[in-house]
Amino acid sequence: MLCAALLLSLIAAAGVVGCRSGETSSGSSSAPPADSSAQAAADAAPNDRRRAAAESLTVVVFGNSLAAGYGLASEDQAFPALLEQKADSAGLPAGDIVAAGNSGETTAGGRRRIDWILRREELDVLVLELGGNDALRGLPPDSARANLRAIIRKTRAEFPDVRVVLTGMKAPPNMGSAYRNRFARIYPQLAEETGAALVPFLLKGVGGRPALNQPDGIHPNAEGHRRLAANVWTVLEPLLREMRRAQDSGDGRPTADGSVSTASGAFAQQ
Repeated sequence: MLCAALLLSLIAAAGVVGCRSGETSSGSSSAPPADSSAQAAADAAPNDRRRAAAESLTVVVFGNSLAAGYGLASEDQAFPALLEQKADSAGLPAGDIVAAGNSGETTAGGRRRIDWILRREELDVLVLELGGNDALRGLPPDSARANLRAIIRKTRAEFPDVRVVLTGMKAPPNMGSAYRNRFARIYPQLAEETGAALVPFLLKGVGGRPALNQPDGIHPNAEGHRRLAANVWTVLEPLLREMRRAQDSGDGRPTADGSVSTASGAFAQQ
């Protein structure tokens, strides 16, 4: 019953949401600067913008309804936007965290959609938040693993230095212990295989807790999303700090990888 309700609610909404949309502007002034200091400032501005762009990093949270902030009053309450706030507060170089969430999406859907994302975004970090809908539908864990692996490989083929963060998911109890055990092994095995960073369970502290979920009992509410952000931040923060150190030392961006996967609020805490 819970599985069916979740499927209907997840399939009902779809969309790709950005925490911060990129802004571009162009324009020229027909009047010359009033003095040499104004001219120097005008000449320095493009360099300052290029330097800021080089120092900031683009983090893409690629996932399902959790990344999309399904059911929240504002996308600013969703965990990708909260991650951006944390990075800004910590002075870390995540200049743009993009929430690329598509409600109801499975790993197979993500495997098809990632090409579109790669054509639109410059990626420094990929937070991979998929798999929960596969578990709810009882799809083969081996297929989910293969799809997640393909997403990581496609991303690295386009951006060789990308870091990947994989958030772990758990299947709901009604799927049976054999299936749940097979599904739970996807994420640690894939993280070890690919060298990805792992968030063991995205919904830790949220799944199965009514006070942290919306009335449907499935999707986290605003407080629940704060918990999700905290869970991801424990892995993302040290990764961003490492990348900041590499920038400060002049060594460029490190090439180590990391990966992430998702879960839904319907999953009971283990």
